[in-house]
Amino acid sequence: MQANNQYAFGLIGLGVMGRNFILNVAEKGFTALGYDLDPGQVEALKREGGNLDRVNATNSLEAFVQGLETPRKIMLLVPAGPIVDSVIEELLPLVSAGDLIIDGGNSFFRDTDRREAYLKEKNIHFFGAGVSGGAEGARRGPSLMPGGDRDAYREVQPIFEAVAAKFEGTPCVAYLGPKSAGNYVKMVHNGIEYGLMQLTAEAYDLLRRAGGLGNAEIQEVFARWNRGRLQSFLVEISSEILGRKDDLDSGDLIDKVRDQGKQKGTGKWTSQNAMDLGIPVPTIDIAVSMRAISAFKQDRERADTLFERPGAGSVDTEKLIADCEAALYFSFLLTYAQGLHQLAEASETYGYELDLATVARIWRAGCIIRAALLEDIASAYETAPELVNLVFSENFREPLQKAATPARRLVSLGVSAGIPVPGLASALSYFDSYTTGRLPMNLVQAQRDYFGSHTYQRTDRDGTFHTDWDA
Repeated sequence: MQANNQYAFGLIGLGVMGRNFILNVAEKGFTALGYDLDPGQVEALKREGGNLDRVNATNSLEAFVQGLETPRKIMLLVPAGPIVDSVIEELLPLVSAGDLIIDGGNSFFRDTDRREAYLKEKNIHFFGAGVSGGAEGARRGPSLMPGGDRDAYREVQPIFEAVAAKFEGTPCVAYLGPKSAGNYVKMVHNGIEYGLMQLTAEAYDLLRRAGGLGNAEIQEVFARWNRGRLQSFLVEISSEILGRKDDLDSGDLIDKVRDQGKQKGTGKWTSQNAMDLGIPVPTIDIAVSMRAISAFKQDRERADTLFERPGAGSVDTEKLIADCEAALYFSFLLTYAQGLHQLAEASETYGYELDLATVARIWRAGCIIRAALLEDIASAYETAPELVNLVFSENFREPLQKAATPARRLVSLGVSAGIPVPGLASALSYFDSYTTGRLPMNLVQAQRDYFGSHTYQRTDRDGTFHTDWDA
């Protein structure tokens, strides 16, 4: 332990994320103490930290708590779910009134509300903080999304601002709002992430199957896109992935990666809660569904032998690349629009008091969905704080209008060739539906009234009406 036996910051869970985060804290000038049941993880941190007076670790929870300055600042980076509750219960007999516990995992926002209320009764501060950027982000600078007790956040604010990613010198962290605001924003961040990943994969598939491009050619296309308006972490790493050779066999690694997507639940939570709120997020929804469809690998392979596909035919490669770039910009923007619309509604419903310009700003660096586009999105909300949806922003009206035409061509190509483009199609349908003054929902309402007497409203007079359709 440190000579005076007191460290400024404590972290529980020394897996890859936790170890990288605590090393980041120590590197920024704050003494830090880690805890993990696994002696191997404890020794790994001691070895990587180098200076035990700066960063240390133990597998004794009692020694961990006693080794922290008061009021204690303890962050949990453990798997979401029952483990968080278990760790909290183990800490309670050891901590003191006024201490702070931070949940840095991807916890469901309602669990965060429950835990905050429970610990408040025991005079222990608690808040949730989304951490995005993966292991590299945790080490070099993540995007941090804290929410909860504002006074409690102030206790750890200097540490969070020091370790967070910087965008042009500004830390990508901000207090977002009360209760579970931080975990909720991180949940929607992950939902947007699902959508952007699906869209990027569909562009890759179209270039490969319709355009006939090889991995090296697609790698160069993505690298070129990353130097323009599609500049983003996901486009950047997609280019790097396509250029990676297989170190276990010959050829390109991407061709050996099984096409079965996995998920940890945050995308599903985003979709489920959006439905609860009545907010449409179809591109996020389909991204979740596509991971589920991909899991049925054997069924898909069997079905593939039963049905013929029309094929793309002759395609102008340069035109296809240009259409893909425009359609990705169009669909990326609409995916952000869907997620931010959900955040606006959740803020109103749950009392989060979110500032969407601030949310966009802290996503500009460090996180998985960081992109050049977020600078324009932040500007749109700064100009019009009450903006209902990004489609109404003057910043994006002309770009959306121009990109819609190539997006239509690209979706048409995918459909006519039998290449699945559900993400791109969902973004286009969302745009067309949200910008259409009259939808055929009048027929749906009449159907509901016909079979269930659910009533309907009229276009020519006020009130609620029911028709005896059999009369």
